[in-house]
Amino acid sequence: MSSANEAPRERLALLRLCHLVSPALPVGAYAYSQGLEYAVHAGWVGDEGSTLEWLQGQSQHALGTLDLPLLLRLHRSWSAADVPSVRCWTAQLLAARETAELRAEDRHLGAALARVLVELKIEGARSWLTEESAFATLFALAAVRWHIGEDDALSGYLWSWTENQVLAALKLIPLGQSAGQRLLHRLTESMPAIVARARELDDAAIGVGVVAPMLASALHESQYSRLFRS
Repeated sequence: MSSANEAPRERLALLRLCHLVSPALPVGAYAYSQGLEYAVHAGWVGDEGSTLEWLQGQSQHALGTLDLPLLLRLHRSWSAADVPSVRCWTAQLLAARETAELRAEDRHLGAALARVLVELKIEGARSWLTEESAFATLFALAAVRWHIGEDDALSGYLWSWTENQVLAALKLIPLGQSAGQRLLHRLTESMPAIVARARELDDAAIGVGVVAPMLASALHESQYSRLFRS
């Protein structure tokens, strides 16, 4: 009986994860390129190969070593109803954003997701309408409330970021739709290893290990003509 009851719950959790990572989620992630716009402007990224290299570097050495390990800790904190720990990990994530644009982006996405979750009547979301949050803060809350497991939550978060970055590249370079699909296919192949590594990192190892995207983000702040907010 228990396995029969668990199957529909697991299917619903998968569908909720699809909802959470959908481009239709009204948080405004499409407005941010996280420095990719400047990288294209400067000629650092200009074709399918350089886009793959750029996004692989970020996913492995920024998302995989900062966002995902902290998302894991936020997921566990929400599961334990440990709100002080949620605030602590949120503060660490925001402090690790190295430019004003990246911090503003994370705060904006977090507040937008808080509003969505309040509309969906998710317990614990309302207080974050006024409290400073990161996107991962509310992503983890939704994952816990919707019974989305740790690995699935981390994989979904990484997929959502990757899809948004590929869509930005399609507009900026520009690349064709087939190139976009090839990029997503290649980037997806490395996601299980990135998630596995993120699970193994201890607190002292959490951080960002890439320089060029941070420089691009800082230089984007004064870029004359821009399509994206970061």
